[in-house]
Amino acid sequence: MASTTARAGKAIGLTYTEGWAGLYIHHEPISTSGATAVRFWANGGSAGGQKIRLCGDAKCNQSSDEITLAANTWQQVDVPLAKLGVTSTLSDLIWQNLTSGTQTQLFLDDIALVGAGAAGAAKDAPATAAEGSATPAGEGPTLLVDANIQRHPISDLIYGINFPNDQLAKNIQPTIQRWGGNATTRYNWKLDVSNRASDWFFENIPNDVADVAALPKGSSSDSFVSKAKDNGAQVIMTVPMMGWTPKSRDVLCGFAVAKYGAQQQADDQRGCGNGLKADGTPITGNDPADTSEKIGADFVKEWIAHLKGQFGAADQGGVAFYNLDNEPFLWHKTHRDIHPEPVTYDELRDLTYTYGAAVKQADPAAKTLGPAEWGWTGYFYSAKDAAGEGSWWNSKPDRSAHGDTPFVAWYLQQMKDYEAQHGTRILDYLDLHFYPQAEGVALQGAGSEATQALRLRSTRALWDANYKDESWIAEPVNLIPRMRAWVDENYPGTKLAISEYNWGALDTMNGALAQADILGIFGREALDLATLWGPPDPGEPGEFAFRIYRNYDGGGATFGDTSIFASSDDPDKLAVYAAERASDKVVTLVVINKTGGDLSTTLKLQNVDAKQAKVYRYSQADLTKIVAGEALPISAGAISASFPASSITLLELGR
Repeated sequence: MASTTARAGKAIGLTYTEGWAGLYIHHEPISTSGATAVRFWANGGSAGGQKIRLCGDAKCNQSSDEITLAANTWQQVDVPLAKLGVTSTLSDLIWQNLTSGTQTQLFLDDIALVGAGAAGAAKDAPATAAEGSATPAGEGPTLLVDANIQRHPISDLIYGINFPNDQLAKNIQPTIQRWGGNATTRYNWKLDVSNRASDWFFENIPNDVADVAALPKGSSSDSFVSKAKDNGAQVIMTVPMMGWTPKSRDVLCGFAVAKYGAQQQADDQRGCGNGLKADGTPITGNDPADTSEKIGADFVKEWIAHLKGQFGAADQGGVAFYNLDNEPFLWHKTHRDIHPEPVTYDELRDLTYTYGAAVKQADPAAKTLGPAEWGWTGYFYSAKDAAGEGSWWNSKPDRSAHGDTPFVAWYLQQMKDYEAQHGTRILDYLDLHFYPQAEGVALQGAGSEATQALRLRSTRALWDANYKDESWIAEPVNLIPRMRAWVDENYPGTKLAISEYNWGALDTMNGALAQADILGIFGREALDLATLWGPPDPGEPGEFAFRIYRNYDGGGATFGDTSIFASSDDPDKLAVYAAERASDKVVTLVVINKTGGDLSTTLKLQNVDAKQAKVYRYSQADLTKIVAGEALPISAGAISASFPASSITLLELGR
């Protein structure tokens, strides 16, 4: 419908009156020759906050990332045609409601196809003068690097990714790849089928294989390991601990509509519901055997034996890491068709004892990671605690029954006790997941200018004890130092891992700035292992955040592997990370301008023997590559430099 709220002339006013509905526009096929994206402008109206996506076909098989609209603000959104699955012609566009309920009126205007050179282009994001904070050009904070202090190794395993696209893996050379996520909790390696749990109607979905009769050889998990090895990456496989696995390659439902009745949402094609009655109340008493069969530790041992047979043992180039399942304190939600009761302290300890020991028995050289917990409350309380009503954190019955000890600290104590009693370490890495909880950040598009600035500030949650998290957490997270303190106090020698994290907007410069900052933080703070969840597509800005550390010159040059002291008077404007490369003793620096203006500064160098700095830069000036610039002279132990707005610069200091 026409609306008086328009950028110019008239706009489309759109109100979603039911969940998952969409505005469908169809046209005779239009050639997309010369175009790279669909551009439109969106306004959240008086309320704002609507969550939508753009699809390129009626079934929404391929779409943009989630787009959150701001109130009373027109924002430009560019969605790459590749994301919509569009190649030569375009005929359908659908703006879909990404919630299960109604949404207030929003407005769309100026829908068009645009080419790569279109001014102000930004993917799935509002066009702003700068994608960082709106600081004007001017003098930047002073930077200082000292190669003699705070030296420590940087683990190469911090440059990891969950399920990277094959081309992306070739481009960025991740050091470790993780087979993880909800579906891996319910993966049957013998049949190559997984249950997708609440992610997709609790359905058993078989993976495509060339020869079903040859399984388990040639499975998707075998292929995952093989491709990772081809790319020179280590592998983390997730072993299931919940005790159930899909019983066949048939598409089976945890909550079949034919058996359990009409449900709030359903995959009508397969007759599988979401396990909620039409009024939203959960269906209870369903039969796990509808989809699954029971398994135990032998199932995991046999899988590891199979992987050893295919790829060798952990110390012979085979799979070296095993996650002890995935986010168990969410099982009663994610996998409620099988495990409707919330997991307790004791249950998770006992499962870890059983399956951690099984991994070590099957491959003594393998390393284990756990508990792979989902986020903030799971660090301190069990699922049983969190299942309480009201201010459950005050009653916390499970934690209270265990000496009021925060869960992670208690878990580490139990793992230490196991080693003392049995002589075997069954937990090698304390592994926690972290997704920033601030509105519109994790797994989201760039969002408004305020959201983009928040995204860049919120990386402080990884390291800054003085940063009060700008979310419902509302206290310092201080994640990596907190993890280290837990380990030092409760189970010294355990390494630190974050096997899932995501700050969003990886298809924009804003997301690339955050990702580059995160990788710098991981190295400086001596994290041992990290794998990004939800990687960018090949060629997107997020890729170059990795490449600045892993292959900045296109010839395999990497950021250093020994962290050295680097500081900025204001890291919210200009962040700096420094490391020395063992192979040639070259000092490398990454400088990130998070602001919307060029910043000139003096970079002071101490105990660095170099005469010039080669420059490699990724910026909004060219989002397709890292550009080599003119070398900068080093005079009197300092570099005078200007760093463009919203840019990532690598400086290679040499003779």
